[in-house]
Order: sequence, then C-alpha cells, then structure tokens
Amino acid sequence: MATIKLITLDGRIAPFTLSGTAPPRAPSARPAWNRIALAAAHVVSDPRANVDPWLATAIDWDATLAYRRYLWKEGFGVAEAMDTAQRGMGLDWPTSLALIERTVSEARDVAGAVVFSGAGTDDLAPDPQRSIDEVIDAYQAQCAAIERVGGRIILMASRALAACARSADDYQRVYSRVLANVERPVILHWLGEMFDPALAGYWLGRDERRRDPEHARAMDVCASIIAANASKIDGIKISLLDASKEVALRARLPAGVRMYTGDDFNFAALIGGDANGHSDALLGIFDAIAPAASAALSALAIGDRAGFDAILKPTVPLSRHIFAAPTRFYKTGVVFMAWLNGHQSHFTMVGGQQSARSLVHLCELFRLADAASLLIEPERAVERMRTLLALHGIVA
Repeated sequence: MATIKLITLDGRIAPFTLSGTAPPRAPSARPAWNRIALAAAHVVSDPRANVDPWLATAIDWDATLAYRRYLWKEGFGVAEAMDTAQRGMGLDWPTSLALIERTVSEARDVAGAVVFSGAGTDDLAPDPQRSIDEVIDAYQAQCAAIERVGGRIILMASRALAACARSADDYQRVYSRVLANVERPVILHWLGEMFDPALAGYWLGRDERRRDPEHARAMDVCASIIAANASKIDGIKISLLDASKEVALRARLPAGVRMYTGDDFNFAALIGGDANGHSDALLGIFDAIAPAASAALSALAIGDRAGFDAILKPTVPLSRHIFAAPTRFYKTGVVFMAWLNGHQSHFTMVGGQQSARSLVHLCELFRLADAASLLIEPERAVERMRTLLALHGIVA
C-alpha cells in the first residue's frame, strides 16, 4: 500500500500508510430508495479566469455541470445554489441564477434527475432599518426567476430578514406572503448560526433572540408557519447539528410535510431512523461521500439496516471533521475531496476559500477519507496530496 508523510494533529510529520480498502459501491441495478436524498453540490471555480478571486466569481461551467451528472448517476437529487455552492460566501445571486438555469437545463436530458434550487434575499444587503416588504419583494423576485426557468424552490433563510425582523410576526408575514405565490411546494431551510452567524435567532425578532438561546421559541414559530402553509411546503431542511431538535420538530410536522436532515454530524442515525420515524436528507456531506451514501441507501432500501449502518459509520468522523467549527468553512473540505478524487483538476475555490482550512486540518481529512474508503483512486490522491504538501514546503 502507498505511504505518505503527513502532518499530525500535534504538528509532527509522520508516515501514513493507506488502507487499500475498496470504496463501497451501490449495486449496478440500484433498488428504488426508501428515502429522498438530495446532495447540496459545490461549484468548481475557474483558475484560468483573470479576476480577483476574493472580489469576483469565476465558474468552470463544464466541470461544475459534470459534477451534477455524477451526483445524479449516483442516485441523488441535486440541491443547487445552496450553502455548499458558497452561496453568500463568494457566489452572488446573478451567478447563482446562471448556475440554476444551467443545472435545470442539464437535468432535462438525464432520466429521473431531480433539482431543487435556492431562493433567498442575498441581493438585498442586511439592514436593521429595512422594511419587511423589501424582504418579501426580494424573496418573490428570486422565486419567480427560478420558476421561470422551470426550477423547484428551496426557500433559504434570509440574512436580510434576520437583521430587520422585530418579532416572530414579521416571519409569519414574510413566509405566508412568499409561499402564497409559489407555483409548487417548496423546501424550507432553517440554517443554524454555526453555518452562518448572521442567522442567529432565526424565526424571532430582535428582543426575542436574546431570550431564546436554545431555539425553543424559534421552533414554535417555525412549526406554526409550516402548519399554516402546509399545502405549499414539500418539507423543511433543518441544519442545527442537534439531532434532538430535528426529531422534536419532525414530530410536529403536518402529514405530507417531510423532514430533510441537514445534520452533517448525526445524519446516519437520523436517516436510518427508529420506531418513531426517520428523516429524508438534504446534505452537503453527500457531495463528499456520494459513493458510500449511495451504497448505504441502496442497502437500506432492501431492508439491510446493518449494512446501511456499517457503510456510513466510518463516514461520520470524516463529516464531523469537515464540518468542525468554524462550520461555515466546511466547503473547503468538500472541494478538497472532489480534487483528491479527480472530479476537478485543481484545488482552488470561489472567493479563495481553499485557504480557509489549515494544512493540518487537510492532512487529518486525508486520513479520515482513507478510513472511510473514500479515496476512489488512492494513487492519484497520494500524488495530489504530495503536491499540496510540497507547495507548503513539506517533502512527502
């Protein structure tokens, strides 16, 4: 087996020998899954573009769409232009709409391909003095743009609303107005402050936020909005990295409204479920662990819960590492995995975010990816890791 010198968590340089274990694979005749599974997909930047990467967005459209075709082939739906695609961290709304239009068009030529796309208010700067009507107008404009190109909507949490909402009533007003005008049921998204600090205290007004550190009142408001607009809601993705909160809200959902786990720490147990129910999935980690997740979901579909658990168990430490605090920088690990596995020819990112994680972090990610059997071609992964180490002055 190949051996490479990596930096350890305590800063030493030590040899690491890869396991050589073959990646898990779904059967060629994949059974119909008994969970809906959407992968929030990353974008591939264009390193050849003559732009200032911290200030301008340059996308390699061919490589980005090829990655969506890969996810569809693995059995996943695509959640487009979401947090994993660096929405709000380098990907602006005009580029997001161009991405959505291309992905929706690409999906028309792929049998069974599913796409849901993020609609938000990121073209509206957060401002405590902004009116609620301005937030509604921004949401409605993005929803209309996505529906014009034939897209389905994920209604993303709004930084602008979080900044200007004075009470929970403002959230009720915004969501009821926006949902009343969509053509087809949408997926709501509750993105926790660990993913985006600007969304702290979501669903509550400024005064209430200070009194609700544990999301209890926020959950009441969220559940109330869902109950009042259930016919316009396909489901809700909750990303609080707390399984107990997800399960509690899941128990309160009206019949026909799905819970899509966004918990990249506890996803395996939440998807597998128990006697009290299970969650479907809309996960950024599926981008990085697609082969294992596909194989696990195929096992679950034929009633092999033990097989499902065994496949996903080693991916959980990998996911927890990729999504470690500061969680908002998890995209770096997702793109790093795509580069190691040959889905893109470079390790550069929109906004220069390849620099958001340390070399020590990436070395540990490499070890965990090997433990999860997710280095698809180990020789190429080792070669690329050596290149990265050499750029940092380390001969591996």
